[in-house]
Amino acid sequence: MTDAPSGPAFAVHDIPFSTHGSWFDISPVVAEQTLADDLHLVSHQTGMHAVLRFVPLDGPRGDRARTTVRATPSRLSWTVAGGGRIDLVYEAPDTVRLRSDGPALRIAAAADTLTPFSGTYFYDDPVDGSYVFTSYETGRRYRVTVLSGEAADVSGAQALGGGDRGLTVTAAPGGTWETAVEELDSAREPYRSAAPFDRIAEAAHDAFTGFADAVAPWRSPDTPAAELAAYVLWSATVRPAGFVGRPAVLMSKHWMDKVWSWDHCFNALALAPGRPELAWDQFSLIFDHQDSSGALPDSVTHSEVLYNFVKPPIHGWALGLLRRRLPEPLGRAELTEAYRRLGRWTDFWLTARRAPGSALPHYQHGNDSGWDNATVFDPERVTVTADLAAFLTLQLHQLAELAAELGLPDEADSWSRTAAATQSAMLDRLWTGDRFQARGVRTGSTWTGSSLLELMPIALGEHLPDHISAVLAERIEAHLTPHGLATELPASPHYRSDGYWRGPIWAPATVLIEDGLRRAGHQRLADEISARFRTLCETNGFAENFDALTGAGLRDRAYTWTASSYLILAEAHRLRSATGKAAAAVEAVEAVGD
Repeated sequence: MTDAPSGPAFAVHDIPFSTHGSWFDISPVVAEQTLADDLHLVSHQTGMHAVLRFVPLDGPRGDRARTTVRATPSRLSWTVAGGGRIDLVYEAPDTVRLRSDGPALRIAAAADTLTPFSGTYFYDDPVDGSYVFTSYETGRRYRVTVLSGEAADVSGAQALGGGDRGLTVTAAPGGTWETAVEELDSAREPYRSAAPFDRIAEAAHDAFTGFADAVAPWRSPDTPAAELAAYVLWSATVRPAGFVGRPAVLMSKHWMDKVWSWDHCFNALALAPGRPELAWDQFSLIFDHQDSSGALPDSVTHSEVLYNFVKPPIHGWALGLLRRRLPEPLGRAELTEAYRRLGRWTDFWLTARRAPGSALPHYQHGNDSGWDNATVFDPERVTVTADLAAFLTLQLHQLAELAAELGLPDEADSWSRTAAATQSAMLDRLWTGDRFQARGVRTGSTWTGSSLLELMPIALGEHLPDHISAVLAERIEAHLTPHGLATELPASPHYRSDGYWRGPIWAPATVLIEDGLRRAGHQRLADEISARFRTLCETNGFAENFDALTGAGLRDRAYTWTASSYLILAEAHRLRSATGKAAAAVEAVEAVGD
Protein backbone atom coordinates (compact mmCIF):
# COMPACT_ATOMS: atom_id res chain seq x y z
CA MET A 1 0.00 0.00 0.00
CA THR A 2 1.25 3.48 -0.81
CA ASP A 3 1.35 6.35 1.66
CA ALA A 4 -0.04 9.80 1.05
CA PRO A 5 2.07 12.71 2.34
CA SER A 6 1.73 12.87 6.09
CA GLY A 7 1.77 15.54 8.75
CA PRO A 8 2.91 15.46 12.36
CA ALA A 9 2.53 12.06 13.99
CA PHE A 10 0.69 11.83 17.32
CA ALA A 11 -0.45 9.27 19.85
CA VAL A 12 -4.18 8.53 19.64
CA HIS A 13 -4.44 8.01 23.39
CA ASP A 14 -3.49 11.71 23.69
CA ILE A 15 -5.13 13.23 20.60
CA PRO A 16 -8.12 11.55 18.93
CA PHE A 17 -8.01 10.90 15.20
CA SER A 18 -10.78 12.86 13.48
CA THR A 19 -11.46 15.38 10.74
CA HIS A 20 -12.84 18.88 10.36
CA GLY A 21 -16.63 18.80 10.67
CA SER A 22 -17.05 15.30 12.06
CA TRP A 23 -19.00 14.54 15.23
CA PHE A 24 -17.06 11.32 15.83
CA ASP A 25 -13.44 10.32 16.29
CA ILE A 26 -11.34 7.18 16.40
CA SER A 27 -9.67 6.76 19.78
CA PRO A 28 -9.08 4.37 22.68
CA VAL A 29 -10.43 7.05 25.05
CA VAL A 30 -14.04 5.97 25.57
CA ALA A 31 -15.05 8.00 28.66
CA GLU A 32 -13.57 10.46 31.11
CA GLN A 33 -10.00 9.30 31.76
CA THR A 34 -10.95 5.80 30.56
CA LEU A 35 -8.63 4.09 28.08
CA ALA A 36 -9.81 0.94 26.26
CA ASP A 37 -7.56 -1.76 24.82
CA ASP A 38 -8.94 -1.21 21.31
CA LEU A 39 -9.62 1.81 19.16
CA HIS A 40 -13.28 2.81 19.06
CA LEU A 41 -15.52 4.98 16.96
CA VAL A 42 -16.61 7.53 19.57
CA SER A 43 -19.55 9.85 18.88
CA HIS A 44 -20.09 13.26 20.48
CA GLN A 45 -23.75 13.65 19.58
CA THR A 46 -26.01 13.52 22.66
CA GLY A 47 -22.86 13.20 24.76
CA MET A 48 -19.70 11.11 24.47
CA HIS A 49 -20.48 7.53 23.46
CA ALA A 50 -18.25 4.71 22.28
CA VAL A 51 -20.26 3.03 19.51
CA LEU A 52 -18.01 0.62 17.58
CA ARG A 53 -14.89 -1.34 18.50
CA PHE A 54 -12.14 -2.04 15.95
CA VAL A 55 -10.05 -5.18 16.62
CA PRO A 56 -7.31 -6.17 14.14
CA LEU A 57 -7.00 -9.95 13.79
CA ASP A 58 -4.12 -12.15 12.67
CA GLY A 59 -3.50 -15.78 11.86
CA PRO A 60 -5.76 -18.57 10.63
CA ARG A 61 -7.78 -18.65 13.85
CA GLY A 62 -8.42 -14.92 13.80
CA ASP A 63 -6.52 -14.18 16.99
CA ARG A 64 -6.27 -10.62 18.26
CA ALA A 65 -3.24 -9.13 16.54
CA ARG A 66 -0.39 -7.32 18.24
CA THR A 67 -0.26 -3.95 16.55
CA THR A 68 1.47 -0.60 16.52
CA VAL A 69 -0.83 2.36 15.90
CA ARG A 70 0.42 5.41 14.02
CA ALA A 71 -1.66 8.51 13.39
CA THR A 72 -1.08 11.63 11.29
CA PRO A 73 -3.67 14.27 10.37
CA SER A 74 -4.69 12.35 7.24
CA ARG A 75 -4.27 8.67 8.11
CA LEU A 76 -4.54 6.20 10.98
CA SER A 77 -2.68 2.88 10.63
CA TRP A 78 -2.47 -0.37 12.53
CA THR A 79 0.76 -2.20 11.70
CA VAL A 80 0.46 -5.86 12.62
CA ALA A 81 3.45 -7.48 14.31
CA GLY A 82 3.21 -10.55 12.09
CA GLY A 83 3.09 -8.47 8.92
CA GLY A 84 0.51 -6.36 7.15
CA ARG A 85 -1.30 -3.10 7.82
CA ILE A 86 -4.80 -1.67 8.12
CA ASP A 87 -5.33 1.98 7.21
CA LEU A 88 -8.24 4.28 8.06
CA VAL A 89 -8.96 7.67 6.48
CA TYR A 90 -11.88 10.10 6.56
CA GLU A 91 -13.64 10.36 3.21
CA ALA A 92 -16.17 12.86 4.62
CA PRO A 93 -17.08 14.14 8.08
CA ASP A 94 -19.55 11.25 8.45
CA THR A 95 -17.64 8.52 6.58
CA VAL A 96 -14.39 6.64 7.10
CA ARG A 97 -12.77 4.22 4.67
CA LEU A 98 -10.65 1.28 5.78
CA ARG A 99 -8.21 -0.76 3.72
CA SER A 100 -6.02 -3.75 4.57
CA ASP A 101 -3.26 -5.58 2.73
CA GLY A 102 -4.01 -8.76 4.62
CA PRO A 103 -4.95 -8.58 8.30
CA ALA A 104 -8.63 -8.97 9.11
CA LEU A 105 -10.60 -6.50 11.23
CA ARG A 106 -13.38 -7.20 13.66
CA ILE A 107 -15.97 -4.37 13.74
CA ALA A 108 -18.27 -4.86 16.70
CA ALA A 109 -20.65 -2.96 18.94
CA ALA A 110 -18.82 -1.36 21.83
CA ALA A 111 -21.57 -2.37 24.26
CA ASP A 112 -22.17 -6.08 24.88
CA THR A 113 -25.71 -5.63 26.17
CA LEU A 114 -28.79 -4.25 24.44
CA THR A 115 -31.66 -3.06 26.64
CA PRO A 116 -34.84 -1.20 25.67
CA PHE A 117 -32.98 2.05 26.48
CA SER A 118 -29.29 1.48 25.85
CA GLY A 119 -26.82 -0.36 23.70
CA THR A 120 -26.54 -0.97 19.98
CA TYR A 121 -28.85 -3.03 17.79
CA PHE A 122 -27.22 -4.83 14.83
CA TYR A 123 -28.66 -6.25 11.63
CA ASP A 124 -27.71 -7.02 8.03
CA ASP A 125 -29.68 -4.83 5.62
CA PRO A 126 -31.44 -6.83 2.87
CA VAL A 127 -31.71 -3.69 0.72
CA ASP A 128 -28.03 -3.18 -0.03
CA GLY A 129 -26.17 -5.98 1.77
CA SER A 130 -24.63 -3.63 4.32
CA TYR A 131 -24.36 -4.18 8.06
CA VAL A 132 -25.99 -1.60 10.33
CA PHE A 133 -25.41 -0.73 13.98
CA THR A 134 -28.17 1.41 15.50
CA SER A 135 -26.97 3.22 18.62
CA TYR A 136 -29.60 3.97 21.25
CA GLU A 137 -27.30 6.52 22.93
CA THR A 138 -26.48 8.66 19.89
CA GLY A 139 -29.73 8.12 17.99
CA ARG A 140 -27.68 7.47 14.84
CA ARG A 141 -26.93 4.51 12.62
CA TYR A 142 -23.49 3.29 11.61
CA ARG A 143 -23.50 1.46 8.29
CA VAL A 144 -20.67 -0.84 7.25
CA THR A 145 -20.39 -1.57 3.53
CA VAL A 146 -17.80 -4.13 2.41
CA LEU A 147 -16.29 -2.87 -0.86
CA SER A 148 -13.85 -5.73 -1.45
CA GLY A 149 -13.06 -8.87 0.49
CA GLU A 150 -15.89 -10.39 2.47
CA ALA A 151 -17.80 -10.26 5.74
CA ALA A 152 -17.19 -13.28 7.93
CA ASP A 153 -18.11 -14.36 11.44
CA VAL A 154 -21.25 -12.22 11.44
CA SER A 155 -22.78 -12.56 14.89
CA GLY A 156 -25.61 -11.08 16.91
CA ALA A 157 -27.66 -9.88 13.93
CA GLN A 158 -31.20 -9.02 15.12
CA ALA A 159 -30.32 -10.33 18.60
CA LEU A 160 -31.63 -8.75 21.76
CA GLY A 161 -30.11 -8.86 25.23
CA GLY A 162 -26.46 -9.70 25.79
CA GLY A 163 -23.93 -11.01 23.34
CA ASP A 164 -21.34 -10.05 20.74
CA ARG A 165 -22.62 -8.09 17.75
CA GLY A 166 -20.49 -7.50 14.71
CA LEU A 167 -18.67 -8.78 11.68
CA THR A 168 -15.13 -9.54 10.60
CA VAL A 169 -13.90 -8.05 7.33
CA THR A 170 -11.36 -10.33 5.72
CA ALA A 171 -9.79 -11.28 2.40
CA ALA A 172 -8.46 -14.39 0.71
CA PRO A 173 -4.82 -15.26 1.54
CA GLY A 174 -2.57 -12.73 -0.15
CA GLY A 175 -5.53 -10.51 -0.94
CA THR A 176 -6.77 -7.14 0.25
CA TRP A 177 -10.05 -5.76 1.49
CA GLU A 178 -11.75 -2.37 1.78
CA THR A 179 -14.81 -1.18 3.64
CA ALA A 180 -16.66 2.04 4.44
CA VAL A 181 -18.27 3.03 7.75
CA GLU A 182 -20.87 5.81 7.65
CA GLU A 183 -22.73 7.68 10.38
CA LEU A 184 -26.26 8.53 9.27
CA ASP A 185 -29.51 9.72 10.79
CA SER A 186 -32.02 7.33 9.23
CA ALA A 187 -31.52 6.21 5.64
CA ARG A 188 -29.57 7.16 2.53
CA GLU A 189 -28.66 5.73 -0.86
CA PRO A 190 -26.45 2.64 -0.80
CA TYR A 191 -22.79 3.54 -0.44
CA ARG A 192 -20.81 3.77 -3.66
CA SER A 193 -17.07 4.21 -3.71
CA ALA A 194 -16.46 7.81 -4.73
CA ALA A 195 -12.67 7.69 -5.16
CA PRO A 196 -9.69 5.37 -4.75
CA PHE A 197 -8.39 5.05 -1.20
CA ASP A 198 -5.08 6.82 -1.85
CA ARG A 199 -6.81 9.77 -3.47
CA ILE A 200 -9.06 10.11 -0.42
CA ALA A 201 -5.98 10.12 1.82
CA GLU A 202 -4.34 12.78 -0.35
CA ALA A 203 -7.48 14.92 -0.20
CA ALA A 204 -7.54 14.63 3.59
CA HIS A 205 -3.89 15.67 3.72
CA ASP A 206 -4.52 18.63 1.43
CA ALA A 207 -7.52 19.78 3.50
CA PHE A 208 -5.51 19.79 6.71
CA THR A 209 -2.46 21.40 5.12
CA GLY A 210 -4.64 24.19 3.74
CA PHE A 211 -6.01 24.83 7.21
CA ALA A 212 -2.56 24.83 8.81
CA ASP A 213 -1.24 27.16 6.12
CA ALA A 214 -4.11 29.55 6.87
CA VAL A 215 -3.90 29.62 10.67
CA ALA A 216 -0.12 29.26 11.05
CA PRO A 217 1.59 30.48 7.87
CA TRP A 218 4.43 31.76 10.06
CA ARG A 219 5.34 28.32 11.43
CA SER A 220 8.98 27.28 11.28
CA PRO A 221 11.45 24.98 13.06
CA ASP A 222 11.37 27.57 15.86
CA THR A 223 7.68 26.74 16.46
CA PRO A 224 7.75 22.94 16.28
CA ALA A 225 4.30 22.40 17.81
CA ALA A 226 2.41 24.78 15.51
CA GLU A 227 1.28 22.19 12.99
CA LEU A 228 0.05 19.78 15.65
CA ALA A 229 -1.73 22.65 17.42
CA ALA A 230 -3.47 23.42 14.13
CA TYR A 231 -4.51 19.77 13.86
CA VAL A 232 -6.00 19.80 17.36
CA LEU A 233 -8.19 22.75 16.31
CA TRP A 234 -9.00 21.40 12.86
CA SER A 235 -9.97 17.94 14.05
CA ALA A 236 -12.06 19.21 16.99
CA THR A 237 -14.28 21.32 14.72
CA VAL A 238 -17.82 19.99 14.17
CA ARG A 239 -20.55 20.86 11.67
CA PRO A 240 -23.71 22.65 12.84
CA ALA A 241 -26.09 20.19 14.52
CA GLY A 242 -28.53 20.28 17.41
CA PHE A 243 -27.96 23.33 19.60
CA VAL A 244 -24.69 24.05 17.82
CA GLY A 245 -25.94 26.38 15.12
CA ARG A 246 -22.55 27.26 13.64
CA PRO A 247 -19.35 25.39 12.83
CA ALA A 248 -17.88 24.98 16.29
CA VAL A 249 -14.53 24.07 17.79
CA LEU A 250 -15.25 21.77 20.72
CA MET A 251 -12.87 22.04 23.61
CA SER A 252 -11.88 18.46 22.84
CA LYS A 253 -13.06 15.31 21.14
CA HIS A 254 -12.26 13.49 24.33
CA TRP A 255 -14.70 13.93 27.22
CA MET A 256 -14.49 17.75 27.35
CA ASP A 257 -16.67 17.83 24.25
CA LYS A 258 -18.48 21.14 24.75
CA VAL A 259 -18.08 24.82 23.97
CA TRP A 260 -17.65 26.70 27.24
CA SER A 261 -18.28 30.40 27.67
CA TRP A 262 -14.76 31.72 27.81
CA ASP A 263 -12.84 28.84 26.26
CA HIS A 264 -14.34 29.79 22.89
CA CYS A 265 -12.68 33.23 23.00
CA PHE A 266 -9.17 31.77 22.79
CA ASN A 267 -10.09 29.59 19.81
CA ALA A 268 -11.56 32.62 18.06
CA LEU A 269 -8.36 34.59 18.64
CA ALA A 270 -6.13 31.85 17.24
CA LEU A 271 -8.27 31.42 14.12
CA ALA A 272 -8.81 35.13 13.39
CA PRO A 273 -5.91 35.95 11.03
CA GLY A 274 -6.29 32.92 8.77
CA ARG A 275 -9.88 31.72 9.16
CA PRO A 276 -11.81 34.88 10.06
CA GLU A 277 -15.29 33.51 9.36
CA LEU A 278 -14.68 30.47 11.56
CA ALA A 279 -13.19 32.76 14.21
CA TRP A 280 -16.29 34.96 14.21
CA ASP A 281 -18.47 31.86 14.50
CA GLN A 282 -16.51 30.82 17.60
CA PHE A 283 -16.93 34.19 19.26
CA SER A 284 -20.63 34.42 18.36
CA LEU A 285 -21.79 30.88 19.12
CA ILE A 286 -22.16 31.35 22.87
CA PHE A 287 -23.95 34.69 22.34
CA ASP A 288 -26.48 32.87 20.11
CA HIS A 289 -27.82 31.39 23.37
CA GLN A 290 -27.82 34.56 25.49
CA ASP A 291 -30.88 34.52 27.73
CA SER A 292 -33.40 37.26 28.50
CA SER A 293 -31.35 38.51 31.47
CA GLY A 294 -28.29 38.99 29.27
CA ALA A 295 -26.50 36.00 30.79
CA LEU A 296 -24.44 33.71 28.61
CA PRO A 297 -24.74 29.96 29.10
CA ASP A 298 -22.02 28.08 30.89
CA SER A 299 -21.71 25.64 28.00
CA VAL A 300 -23.26 24.52 24.73
CA THR A 301 -23.09 21.14 23.08
CA HIS A 302 -25.03 19.11 20.56
CA SER A 303 -27.96 18.30 22.81
CA GLU A 304 -27.89 20.68 25.79
CA VAL A 305 -27.36 24.27 26.82
CA LEU A 306 -26.51 24.78 30.50
CA TYR A 307 -27.11 27.99 32.44
CA ASN A 308 -26.49 26.87 36.03
CA PHE A 309 -23.18 28.77 36.06
CA VAL A 310 -21.70 31.51 33.90
CA LYS A 311 -18.09 32.27 33.06
CA PRO A 312 -16.04 35.46 33.56
CA PRO A 313 -16.72 38.45 31.27
CA ILE A 314 -13.48 38.32 29.30
CA HIS A 315 -15.46 38.84 26.10
CA GLY A 316 -14.80 42.56 25.87
CA TRP A 317 -11.06 41.96 26.15
CA ALA A 318 -11.36 39.15 23.58
CA LEU A 319 -13.43 41.22 21.14
CA GLY A 320 -10.94 44.08 21.18
CA LEU A 321 -8.05 41.73 20.45
CA LEU A 322 -10.09 39.76 17.93
CA ARG A 323 -10.84 42.90 15.94
CA ARG A 324 -7.14 43.74 15.78
CA ARG A 325 -6.32 40.23 14.54
CA LEU A 326 -8.99 39.96 11.84
CA PRO A 327 -7.62 40.63 8.33
CA GLU A 328 -10.64 42.79 7.43
CA PRO A 329 -12.69 45.09 9.69
CA LEU A 330 -16.08 43.90 10.86
CA GLY A 331 -19.00 45.39 8.99
CA ARG A 332 -21.41 47.77 10.66
CA ALA A 333 -24.08 45.07 11.05
CA GLU A 334 -21.63 42.75 12.84
CA LEU A 335 -20.36 45.60 15.02
CA THR A 336 -23.89 46.57 15.96
CA GLU A 337 -24.81 43.00 16.83
CA ALA A 338 -21.64 42.55 18.89
CA TYR A 339 -22.24 45.85 20.69
CA ARG A 340 -25.81 44.96 21.67
CA ARG A 341 -24.90 41.47 22.81
CA LEU A 342 -21.86 42.63 24.76
CA GLY A 343 -23.92 45.40 26.33
CA ARG A 344 -26.57 42.94 27.55
CA TRP A 345 -23.86 40.65 28.95
CA THR A 346 -22.36 43.60 30.81
CA ASP A 347 -25.75 44.73 32.14
CA PHE A 348 -26.23 41.23 33.55
CA TRP A 349 -23.16 41.68 35.75
CA LEU A 350 -24.16 45.22 36.74
CA THR A 351 -27.70 44.23 37.73
CA ALA A 352 -28.16 40.52 38.46
CA ARG A 353 -24.70 40.20 40.02
CA ARG A 354 -24.46 43.37 42.13
CA ALA A 355 -25.95 43.27 45.59
CA PRO A 356 -27.98 46.34 46.64
CA GLY A 357 -25.62 49.19 47.52
CA SER A 358 -22.58 47.41 46.10
CA ALA A 359 -20.43 49.04 43.44
CA LEU A 360 -18.84 45.74 42.42
CA PRO A 361 -20.32 42.52 40.99
CA HIS A 362 -19.78 39.12 42.53
CA TYR A 363 -19.40 35.47 41.64
CA GLN A 364 -21.89 32.98 43.10
CA HIS A 365 -19.42 30.09 42.92
CA GLY A 366 -15.86 29.46 41.83
CA ASN A 367 -17.27 27.89 38.66
CA ASP A 368 -18.50 31.35 37.57
CA SER A 369 -14.89 32.57 37.54
CA GLY A 370 -13.67 29.71 35.38
CA TRP A 371 -11.24 28.87 38.23
CA ASP A 372 -13.65 26.36 39.73
CA ASN A 373 -11.86 25.27 42.92
CA ALA A 374 -9.31 28.07 43.32
CA THR A 375 -8.37 28.72 46.94
CA VAL A 376 -9.83 32.24 46.70
CA PHE A 377 -13.24 30.60 47.10
CA ASP A 378 -12.39 28.46 50.13
CA PRO A 379 -13.74 30.89 52.79
CA GLU A 380 -16.93 31.78 50.87
CA ARG A 381 -18.28 31.11 47.41
CA VAL A 382 -20.51 34.19 46.93
CA THR A 383 -17.61 36.55 46.63
CA VAL A 384 -16.45 39.88 45.20
CA THR A 385 -13.04 39.46 43.57
CA ALA A 386 -10.72 41.85 41.78
CA ASP A 387 -10.36 39.73 38.65
CA LEU A 388 -14.09 40.09 37.95
CA ALA A 389 -13.94 43.86 38.40
CA ALA A 390 -10.91 44.05 36.11
CA PHE A 391 -12.51 41.99 33.33
CA LEU A 392 -15.70 44.01 33.56
CA THR A 393 -13.73 47.25 33.38
CA LEU A 394 -12.03 46.09 30.17
CA GLN A 395 -15.43 45.10 28.77
CA LEU A 396 -16.84 48.53 29.59
CA HIS A 397 -13.93 50.20 27.79
CA GLN A 398 -14.61 48.06 24.74
CA LEU A 399 -18.29 49.01 24.81
CA ALA A 400 -17.33 52.69 24.96
CA GLU A 401 -15.13 52.25 21.88
CA LEU A 402 -17.85 50.41 19.98
CA ALA A 403 -20.49 53.01 20.88
CA ALA A 404 -18.22 55.80 19.65
CA GLU A 405 -17.61 53.98 16.35
CA LEU A 406 -21.33 53.43 15.90
CA GLY A 407 -22.08 57.13 16.43
CA LEU A 408 -23.60 56.77 19.91
CA PRO A 409 -21.69 59.41 21.92
CA ASP A 410 -24.05 59.46 24.90
CA GLU A 411 -23.80 55.69 25.31
CA ALA A 412 -20.04 55.84 24.85
CA ASP A 413 -19.79 58.41 27.62
CA SER A 414 -21.99 56.32 29.92
CA TRP A 415 -19.89 53.20 29.42
CA SER A 416 -16.69 55.17 30.03
CA ARG A 417 -18.03 56.58 33.29
CA THR A 418 -19.07 53.13 34.46
CA ALA A 419 -15.64 51.75 33.57
CA ALA A 420 -13.94 54.44 35.61
CA ALA A 421 -16.31 53.91 38.54
CA THR A 422 -15.82 50.13 38.49
CA GLN A 423 -12.04 50.38 38.47
CA SER A 424 -12.11 53.05 41.17
CA ALA A 425 -14.31 50.85 43.38
CA MET A 426 -11.99 47.90 42.80
CA LEU A 427 -8.98 49.93 43.95
CA ASP A 428 -10.80 51.58 46.86
CA ARG A 429 -12.40 48.43 48.26
CA LEU A 430 -10.16 45.54 47.29
CA TRP A 431 -6.60 46.93 47.10
CA THR A 432 -4.86 46.78 50.48
CA GLY A 433 -1.72 48.66 49.49
CA ASP A 434 0.29 45.60 48.51
CA ARG A 435 -2.30 43.12 47.20
CA PHE A 436 -5.92 42.57 46.19
CA GLN A 437 -8.27 40.92 48.65
CA ALA A 438 -11.57 39.08 48.18
CA ARG A 439 -14.72 40.06 50.06
CA GLY A 440 -17.65 37.88 51.07
CA VAL A 441 -20.94 39.37 49.91
CA ARG A 442 -22.99 38.12 52.88
CA THR A 443 -20.46 38.53 55.67
CA GLY A 444 -18.33 41.44 54.48
CA SER A 445 -15.29 39.45 55.56
CA THR A 446 -12.10 39.92 53.57
CA TRP A 447 -9.18 37.58 52.94
CA THR A 448 -6.07 37.09 50.85
CA GLY A 449 -4.25 33.95 49.84
CA SER A 450 -1.72 32.59 47.40
CA SER A 451 -3.81 31.98 44.27
CA LEU A 452 -2.76 33.41 40.92
CA LEU A 453 -6.40 34.50 40.52
CA GLU A 454 -5.73 37.34 42.96
CA LEU A 455 -3.18 38.74 40.47
CA MET A 456 -5.44 38.63 37.41
CA PRO A 457 -6.17 42.40 37.54
CA ILE A 458 -2.88 42.71 35.67
CA ALA A 459 -5.13 42.06 32.65
CA LEU A 460 -6.02 45.76 32.90
CA GLY A 461 -2.57 46.48 31.55
CA GLU A 462 -2.14 50.15 30.68
CA HIS A 463 -5.21 51.09 32.75
CA LEU A 464 -3.53 50.15 36.05
CA PRO A 465 -1.53 52.68 38.09
CA ASP A 466 2.19 51.95 37.59
CA HIS A 467 2.89 51.20 41.26
CA ILE A 468 0.09 48.60 41.37
CA SER A 469 1.14 46.87 38.15
CA ALA A 470 4.71 46.73 39.47
CA VAL A 471 3.57 44.97 42.66
CA LEU A 472 1.40 42.56 40.68
CA ALA A 473 4.27 41.78 38.28
CA GLU A 474 6.57 40.97 41.19
CA ARG A 475 3.98 38.66 42.74
CA ILE A 476 3.25 37.02 39.37
CA GLU A 477 6.94 36.22 38.96
CA ALA A 478 6.83 34.31 42.24
CA HIS A 479 4.32 31.91 40.58
CA LEU A 480 6.65 31.27 37.63
CA THR A 481 8.10 27.74 37.73
CA PRO A 482 10.49 26.40 35.06
CA HIS A 483 7.37 25.39 33.10
CA GLY A 484 5.04 28.34 33.55
CA LEU A 485 2.62 30.06 35.90
CA ALA A 486 1.43 27.89 38.79
CA THR A 487 -2.15 28.77 39.71
CA GLU A 488 -1.31 28.34 43.40
CA LEU A 489 2.09 29.17 44.85
CA PRO A 490 4.02 25.88 45.07
CA ALA A 491 5.03 26.80 48.64
CA SER A 492 1.38 27.11 49.67
CA PRO A 493 -0.01 24.37 51.94
CA HIS A 494 -2.99 24.26 49.57
CA TYR A 495 -0.87 23.51 46.48
CA ARG A 496 -1.79 20.29 44.67
CA SER A 497 0.18 18.96 41.70
CA ASP A 498 -3.02 17.72 40.01
CA GLY A 499 -5.36 20.07 41.88
CA TYR A 500 -7.12 21.65 38.90
CA TRP A 501 -6.93 25.39 39.76
CA ARG A 502 -4.95 24.78 42.96
CA GLY A 503 -1.53 24.48 41.33
CA PRO A 504 -1.43 23.35 37.69
CA ILE A 505 -0.52 25.62 34.78
CA TRP A 506 -3.44 26.68 32.58
CA ALA A 507 -3.45 28.26 29.12
CA PRO A 508 -6.08 31.03 29.60
CA ALA A 509 -4.44 32.45 32.72
CA THR A 510 -1.12 32.42 30.86
CA VAL A 511 -2.45 34.33 27.84
CA LEU A 512 -4.41 36.89 29.87
CA ILE A 513 -1.50 37.61 32.20
CA GLU A 514 1.08 37.70 29.40
CA ASP A 515 -1.05 40.20 27.48
CA GLY A 516 -1.69 42.38 30.54
CA LEU A 517 1.97 42.44 31.53
CA ARG A 518 2.99 43.40 28.02
CA ARG A 519 0.45 46.24 27.85
CA ALA A 520 1.60 47.42 31.30
CA GLY A 521 5.21 47.62 30.10
CA HIS A 522 6.63 44.50 31.79
CA GLN A 523 8.10 43.07 28.60
CA ARG A 524 10.85 40.92 30.14
CA LEU A 525 8.45 39.00 32.36
CA ALA A 526 5.90 38.67 29.56
CA ASP A 527 8.60 37.27 27.27
CA GLU A 528 9.66 34.74 29.89
CA ILE A 529 6.10 33.56 30.55
CA SER A 530 5.49 33.17 26.82
CA ALA A 531 8.74 31.27 26.27
CA ARG A 532 8.15 28.83 29.11
CA PHE A 533 4.57 28.08 28.09
CA ARG A 534 5.55 27.55 24.45
CA THR A 535 8.32 25.17 25.50
CA LEU A 536 5.85 23.37 27.78
CA CYS A 537 3.47 22.72 24.86
CA GLU A 538 6.31 21.72 22.55
CA THR A 539 7.47 19.19 25.13
CA ASN A 540 4.21 17.92 26.64
CA GLY A 541 1.48 18.69 24.13
CA PHE A 542 -1.84 20.46 24.59
CA ALA A 543 -3.24 19.11 27.83
CA GLU A 544 -6.10 20.76 29.67
CA ASN A 545 -3.54 21.76 32.32
CA PHE A 546 -0.02 20.84 33.40
CA ASP A 547 1.84 19.90 36.55
CA ALA A 548 3.58 23.15 37.46
CA LEU A 549 6.70 21.44 38.85
CA THR A 550 7.24 18.63 36.32
CA GLY A 551 5.45 19.98 33.24
CA ALA A 552 3.52 16.72 32.78
CA GLY A 553 0.24 17.04 30.92
CA LEU A 554 -2.87 16.45 33.04
CA ARG A 555 -6.52 15.55 32.45
CA ASP A 556 -7.77 15.90 28.86
CA ARG A 557 -4.71 15.76 26.58
CA ALA A 558 -6.20 17.36 23.46
CA TYR A 559 -7.61 20.66 24.69
CA THR A 560 -8.20 23.25 22.00
CA TRP A 561 -7.79 26.39 24.10
CA THR A 562 -4.31 25.15 24.99
CA ALA A 563 -3.49 24.61 21.31
CA SER A 564 -4.96 28.03 20.50
CA SER A 565 -2.98 29.71 23.25
CA TYR A 566 0.21 28.16 21.89
CA LEU A 567 -0.61 29.48 18.40
CA ILE A 568 -1.38 32.97 19.75
CA LEU A 569 1.87 33.18 21.72
CA ALA A 570 4.02 31.52 19.05
CA GLU A 571 2.77 33.84 16.33
CA ALA A 572 3.36 36.92 18.48
CA HIS A 573 6.87 35.70 19.31
CA ARG A 574 7.67 35.17 15.62
CA LEU A 575 6.42 38.65 14.77
CA ARG A 576 8.45 40.25 17.57
CA SER A 577 11.54 38.34 16.45
CA ALA A 578 11.06 39.43 12.85
CA THR A 579 10.53 43.03 13.91
CA GLY A 580 13.62 42.92 16.10
CA LYS A 581 15.75 41.50 13.30
CA ALA A 582 14.49 44.11 10.88
CA ALA A 583 15.27 46.90 13.33
CA ALA A 584 18.75 45.48 13.93
CA ALA A 585 19.37 45.32 10.19
CA VAL A 586 18.37 48.96 9.78
CA GLU A 587 20.66 49.98 12.64
CA ALA A 588 23.54 48.05 11.07
CA VAL A 589 23.05 49.77 7.72
CA GLU A 590 22.87 53.16 9.41
CA ALA A 591 26.04 52.41 11.39
CA VAL A 592 27.91 51.56 8.18
CA GLY A 593 26.69 54.80 6.64
CA ASP A 594 27.93 56.77 9.62
